[in-house]
Amino acid sequence: MPLAREIAPQLPYLRRFARALNGTQASGDAFVAATLETLIADPTAFPRDLPVRQALYRVFLKLWSSTARTDRSGRGNDAIERNLEALTPLPRQTFLLRTVEGFSIEEVAAILAVTPPEVASLIDQAGREIAEQVATEVLIIEDEPIIALDIEGMVQDLGHEVTGIARTHTEAIDLVRARRPGLVLADIQLADGSSGLDAVNEILKGVNVPVIFITAYPERLLTGSKPEPAFLITKPFQPDAVKAAISQALFFDRRAGGAVS
Repeated sequence: MPLAREIAPQLPYLRRFARALNGTQASGDAFVAATLETLIADPTAFPRDLPVRQALYRVFLKLWSSTARTDRSGRGNDAIERNLEALTPLPRQTFLLRTVEGFSIEEVAAILAVTPPEVASLIDQAGREIAEQVATEVLIIEDEPIIALDIEGMVQDLGHEVTGIARTHTEAIDLVRARRPGLVLADIQLADGSSGLDAVNEILKGVNVPVIFITAYPERLLTGSKPEPAFLITKPFQPDAVKAAISQALFFDRRAGGAVS
């Protein structure tokens, strides 16, 4: 199959990534166009040892990383773009590949030509840089003590503060009333048989706050009906996935618009 036909289905995704990386669609598209011109001039630059999408992103980022990016004219002024600009380049690439494009740790490692542990380290670095900009207070709703402590450690490693750990619906509501959080991490099934989902829905009636569900019962949320949660992590979880979700939720500030059914 001709290379052009292979990469054509991936171009919308690459344009999305390029826009997030550069701040404007025009600037992103210029880099996408330059990537295509590079491949037209030298098809051997396309790494055939990788799946097509990963290979395309590698070529794009190799070009992006080697090009001076001092011209920021026409760049937007919204908070997301200012936050993104504050991230150092390699952690920024890693963060966007993982959170926006949905690549696995291993796939990100292949794209960037680094090791999976290096990717995990870069995600942590991005998380810490994001926390320097948008550090917040986090409420954890989790009835398993060991899991709750693990999550608390991840939150603190990123530079955020934990306001409290709730084991029941009632405890969660009381903690929110005592101290308003900037982020909620919630399980669904709680210690006394109450529902973390119900607790979150009650919290969202009075507080506009991003929520990440961490649950062994994703089917209770992924019903195909709207609204569904923007952030959902399935137990057992990988620490890097939790950290990436925390950073993504705060960085892009994708807040719930209402109750989750």
